[in-house]
Amino acid sequence: MSRAAEESNRRMLRARDAMDRGYAQPLDVPALARIAYVSQAHFTRTFRATFGETPHRYLQRRRVERAMFLLRETDHSVTDICFEVGFGSPGTFSRTFRDIVGRSPRAYRREAVTAAVPTCFAMAWMRPSD
Repeated sequence: MSRAAEESNRRMLRARDAMDRGYAQPLDVPALARIAYVSQAHFTRTFRATFGETPHRYLQRRRVERAMFLLRETDHSVTDICFEVGFGSPGTFSRTFRDIVGRSPRAYRREAVTAAVPTCFAMAWMRPSD
C-alpha cells in the first residue's frame, strides 16, 4: 500500500471515529471533511470507496444501532430515544429505523428479547445488515 493510500485511509478513519464518538451530535459532510482535512466532494467519494457506504448512511446506521440497544435495554419512550441518538424528528427516525432494521421501533421493542449471552454475540446477531 502506498504512503498516499495509507494517509487517505487514516483520514477516513479519523472521520469515522468522530462519527462513532459523536453520533448524537449534528454532524454534516462539511464538518467531517474538515476533520479528515479534505474537500467535501473528495471526502464523500473517498469515504464511500473506503467503507462501502456514504457518510450519511454510516451515521444513520450507527444511530439506529444505538437506538436498537436503547429499545432493548431501557424503558425510554421511542420519541426520547429518537432525540437521544441524534435524529431531528420522530418521523425521520421511524422511517430510517424501518429501512435499516425492517420493522418499526415499536415492533422491534416488542419482539426484541435480550438473552443471557455474551454482549459480543448479541451485538453481532442484532447488528443491522444494511
